[in-house]
Amino acid sequence: MHRWIACTILSLIAASAALAAPPQAASQPAPLDPRLKSPPAKLDLQDGDTIVFLGDSITHQCLYTQYIEDFFYTRMPNVHLRFHNAGVGGDRAADALARFDMDVAAYKPKYVTILLGMNDGGYKQWDAATFDAYQKGMLDLLDKINGIGATAIVMGPTMYDRDALLLNPKSQRTFDSDTGKYYNAVLAFYGTFMRDQAAERGLAYVDMFAALNDLTAQQRIHDPNFTMIPGAVHPNPDGHTVMATSFLEALHIPAVVCNTQAMLTPKGWKVTVGPGGKATDVEGDADHLSFTAQDPALPWILPPETAIGYKLAIAGHHHSSEPFRVVGLSPGKYELKIDGQSVGTFPAPLLAVKIELQNYDKCPQYQQALAVAELDKEKNEKVVHPLRDLYGHLKGKRRDKGATAESIAAYIEEIKPKLAELDKSQADYDQKIYEAAQPKPLKYELTKVGTH
Repeated sequence: MHRWIACTILSLIAASAALAAPPQAASQPAPLDPRLKSPPAKLDLQDGDTIVFLGDSITHQCLYTQYIEDFFYTRMPNVHLRFHNAGVGGDRAADALARFDMDVAAYKPKYVTILLGMNDGGYKQWDAATFDAYQKGMLDLLDKINGIGATAIVMGPTMYDRDALLLNPKSQRTFDSDTGKYYNAVLAFYGTFMRDQAAERGLAYVDMFAALNDLTAQQRIHDPNFTMIPGAVHPNPDGHTVMATSFLEALHIPAVVCNTQAMLTPKGWKVTVGPGGKATDVEGDADHLSFTAQDPALPWILPPETAIGYKLAIAGHHHSSEPFRVVGLSPGKYELKIDGQSVGTFPAPLLAVKIELQNYDKCPQYQQALAVAELDKEKNEKVVHPLRDLYGHLKGKRRDKGATAESIAAYIEEIKPKLAELDKSQADYDQKIYEAAQPKPLKYELTKVGTH
């Protein structure tokens, strides 16, 4: 009888693991027309690769970019990537082209994300001349990215939140203006155009617009005052979190950090940690279990100011899942400790189904990942944002009617030492961050604390 139960449980665990595993890629049929292209199924990232985030003030905010960095720091701790924020407030596609060689190509990126459009539409109703300038600039950018051997990741413009204007009486833009009435629709048009261009070129497309609009509409069913874009244009940390999750979804990033499964068999406890982890020092009986696990990565945890966006996007479950399942315990309640830290008390039936450890902030791996996020936040505040401000000043020089090619070149030479200094500081921070992101062996203990 016991052997039958054990086999049944093993079958259930195998079935659960199969459901959790990513589907096997099917062979792709040949396109009926050579103009039909498929976007990349995933990012191909190797040690030393660079990702450049090209954009306007929303990128200059150093938030969604920071949160994407946090994902790769914690989920790929042994693949050292280089990130370069190339956002400048107020930029349009033409401005990005003007600084492309210095601010993008010079970093020899493997991938370049593009988030432009908010300024390109001119904050007015749609008109052909304005759109034509945007279209030409964006297509030229895609050509230039391809020309340096990099792959573009196209991001649609974000949401213009008209209702947020009613929440801020001091707003310079008014609810009943043409901007208020039409600009979100203009951005939808621009985004749909870029989606089609990405499809034509076989590039990934990240639909920032839909994610922000849809979640905002859902929340306003319950709270008419809800917004993730307080000034109508610039998302707050919650909005940037939704943007980061949209990026991960579009690039099909695996959701599971590690899947820990324990089962009591007639020969004792069997513990697996996958993919890529391992369990050692396994001991216990029906009332107790202990083992040491070496996880392959840390969960994706963000700073506290992102809590609402993280929850709304179901970011932990969708992008940083840590399922923990224990089958075979005797009936009762069990305290889970990890490295001596009490995580919580759980009934045996719940443990037999699973808990998700990324939801418990007392877990040592949660706290370690949070420390990584806070260190990256410090890097962005002290190094990345000041660097972007220098590029903002350079754009001001370029737009100065009295500027000449010589005066602009002289200013570039003037700021080069400071840019180099900030790049060096960023590299130093990255080294510290990767050191802080290395997973550690953790001792798990489940102890019976009650019979009901």
